[in-house]
Amino acid sequence: MTVKGALFDFSGTLFRIESAESWLRTVLERSGTAVPDEDVLRYARNLEEAGALPGGAPPLAVPPHLEEVWAVRDRGAEPHRAAFTGMAREVPLPRPELYDALYDRHMEPAAWRPYPDAREVLGELRRRGVRIAVVSNIGWDLRPVFRAHGLDPLVDAYALSYEHGVQKPDPRLFQAACDALGVAPGDAVMVGDDRRADAGAAALGCRVHLVDHLPVDRRPDALRAVLGLPPDAATAP
Repeated sequence: MTVKGALFDFSGTLFRIESAESWLRTVLERSGTAVPDEDVLRYARNLEEAGALPGGAPPLAVPPHLEEVWAVRDRGAEPHRAAFTGMAREVPLPRPELYDALYDRHMEPAAWRPYPDAREVLGELRRRGVRIAVVSNIGWDLRPVFRAHGLDPLVDAYALSYEHGVQKPDPRLFQAACDALGVAPGDAVMVGDDRRADAGAAALGCRVHLVDHLPVDRRPDALRAVLGLPPDAATAP
């Protein structure tokens, strides 16, 4: 069976968020907050362990008072902001306004870098006539990120959890992407980095191909394997 549609996750698959240190330093500098370097490193480490950076490392633990909003964080813009600013507030920072500033920073295109092979793979799929969708658990509009990095012309449709009110691994989000592309799930492959969330596409009959969630400089060409997938095989969990 020929692949007619390719569904791609966003964070950790096509793009990677900046490091927690870069994220924090940018916000501190903009706000004019002077912090000793050793404190910056400590704050960044604590924020990362708290899971406060969207697209970054998962939290070591979710505080009981945030468990409910954390579980549904990708179903809407408000729970997404509440969940991540709530996690950030578990780390004492010098100024209270920094928490919202940190959240706002992660939505900026400059906070994201595409993986080195993303453009090549999306472009080659388009050349082959494969339709492409981005399927993401997210609480904000990521289209400006794709536009800023010149990848938006290579994407036919976006299925974003906060716009549909459902989040992966719910099959309805993958179905929405397939419907937008006009392809049957059995003719599509889902490419992602999350063994639980992205593999939910298999429930619809999509093939699943997983890549490692690694920094950009440590994963130069993992997406290229998608171009060589044999007709009836994929890397499944």
